[in-house]
Amino acid sequence: MEIHQTKLEGVYLLEPNVYADDRGYFVETYNENVFKKAGIKEAFLQDNQSLSKQAGTLRGLHYQLNPNSQQKVVRCVTGAIFDVAVDIRQESPTYKQWVGVVLSEHNQRQLLVPKGFAHGFCTLVDDTIVAYKVDQLYSSQNDRGIRWNDPELAIEWPCSQPILSKKDRAHPLLHKAENNF
Repeated sequence: MEIHQTKLEGVYLLEPNVYADDRGYFVETYNENVFKKAGIKEAFLQDNQSLSKQAGTLRGLHYQLNPNSQQKVVRCVTGAIFDVAVDIRQESPTYKQWVGVVLSEHNQRQLLVPKGFAHGFCTLVDDTIVAYKVDQLYSSQNDRGIRWNDPELAIEWPCSQPILSKKDRAHPLLHKAENNF
């Protein structure tokens, strides 16, 4: 697996080795020793998976407050997504900056989103399945979000009229969001 630092410190693009033949492929999506060697030492405690039936479904921007903040490793099992990490660490030199990458069943890339970042994705095709591991369990009392189209962040989403959950439509702008990072 190759691990590449993005423009935001702590956000990594992971490119696992894919072993393909006429039967299909095999890919190792996680190896604790490889992660530790790259300086990623957190143990992952929970795996999550979502199905988005329609292209243009946007989930996010989500994060959990301390002490239940989460580091995530996100991958696209089927379909394709535009995956985004936003630095919400208030003292960070890259505060309010974001990075976006396409993750798909074809490129097998993954994105490591560290604590102190909000995360979201927009599906690019119908019937997209996304899986991710987290290093902290879900905490409903610490679950927070930021509005997907906050003009201060100016994220270049691939669609202007996404399909959103009621919860995601109600998230505040970053400057009004509860944030203890």
